[in-house]
Amino acid sequence: MMEFKSDTGFITEDFLLQTTTAKRLYHEYAREMPIIDYHNHLSPQQIADNKPLNNISEVWLSGDHYKWRAMRANGIDEKYISGNASPSEKFEKWAETVPYTVKNPLFHWSHLELKRHFNIDRFLQPSTASAIYQSANEVLNSTRPQDILKAMKVEVICTTDDPLDSLKYHQQIAEDDIHLKVLPGFRPDKIFGIESPGFGAYITRFSETVNKEITNLPLLLESLEARIEYFHDHGCRLSDYGLATLEAEEFTEKEVNEIFKKALQKKTVQPLEVKKYRSFMLLALARMYHNKNWVQQYHLGAIRDTNQRLKDLIGSDAGCDSIGEHHSASVMAKFFGTLDHEGKLAKTITYNLNPSQNEVFASMMGNFNSGESPGKMQWGSAWWFLDQQDGMEKQITTLSNLGLLSRFIGMLTDSRSLLSFPRHEYFRRILCNTIGDDIEKGSLPNDLSFFGKLVQNICYYNAEEYFNFEK
Repeated sequence: MMEFKSDTGFITEDFLLQTTTAKRLYHEYAREMPIIDYHNHLSPQQIADNKPLNNISEVWLSGDHYKWRAMRANGIDEKYISGNASPSEKFEKWAETVPYTVKNPLFHWSHLELKRHFNIDRFLQPSTASAIYQSANEVLNSTRPQDILKAMKVEVICTTDDPLDSLKYHQQIAEDDIHLKVLPGFRPDKIFGIESPGFGAYITRFSETVNKEITNLPLLLESLEARIEYFHDHGCRLSDYGLATLEAEEFTEKEVNEIFKKALQKKTVQPLEVKKYRSFMLLALARMYHNKNWVQQYHLGAIRDTNQRLKDLIGSDAGCDSIGEHHSASVMAKFFGTLDHEGKLAKTITYNLNPSQNEVFASMMGNFNSGESPGKMQWGSAWWFLDQQDGMEKQITTLSNLGLLSRFIGMLTDSRSLLSFPRHEYFRRILCNTIGDDIEKGSLPNDLSFFGKLVQNICYYNAEEYFNFEK
């Protein structure tokens, strides 16, 4: 079993900051900036209920497929990962795994979170596990979700919500008038699963939600518009998708209507029909978003639930998703081009999971910018398997080469854990180090006030202006 000889941590004030200029950029400009976390998977109920968190295992390990994957790779039995082992046993197995995560972002994130949330400056490993578990739990016993968000200077959170969600917890938070906005994000992924065995049941639930039987395509569109209006009234200003790829097949509305009714009748929908239906729905929804002045987000490129054994055991989001090999360029060009030609292209953020497509996505977004607003078409932050130091540095460099880094709207957590907000700090340190290094090499001007303002814009002000949540 591997352990560090010293149990003193390594998260210093200048963590990841390798030059004097980088240190000044971070400490003088980036460090105290508030957070707009415009995409995450946090539970609005957890924030609304605001109950003490009690146990670090539940907060840190429950549902965290990043950690689950690392524990499986380390040979930990599933009992201690997603199974019925006690919280303390699961924490001990995670502590056993952490030393083996060196050079994985989990090593940095875990110790950064221990430092920021619990002021624990020790390596997490078997010999320190019990003491860290006890100390963290003592803090959590008197800490509530809203306390954590306030301490992290979080101003806005946008959750990920199904169109059928009642949004009652968002409403409760708004009525409580706390220090931050918790706004819904419209995520209609299940509308696209027309070939799924559960599609008919989902449409039945949709019918119950809107109090109208959805039997054809026009009624589906009316119902979606009604839910978008409902979300808008509850503060929603953005949509999101988690799709393998966009679609841009030719179709007629008449044939898509027949495809939809065919699916409702539980008849087999052919692959080309699936593509036609999805192509229609993507365009129809995008036009609705434009009409509401929403931002649309597209998370593209994952291949999901590849391990049937784990899916059967745990369900979706079991930690067996991966990077896909989808061809995206021509489809994106046609999809965004159609909307742009119609004057119906909303502000858009795309995220790629396959790093070989960095330049494809970054250059594609530049094709459809216009004078409507700065940075209208955003190539989003390094996502999922790419949101680590190397991935973030490559994203910053590629965006700088092919677009305007100065107009970038910055980082997000994309997390289910309330403890994950130090990822914003992680990104900000990497950003400051990248710019500081270029300044000291002489490839950028030595103008600290200019680059300090640029850093602050990327960390906060660009997102504040881009989303304009006050409207």
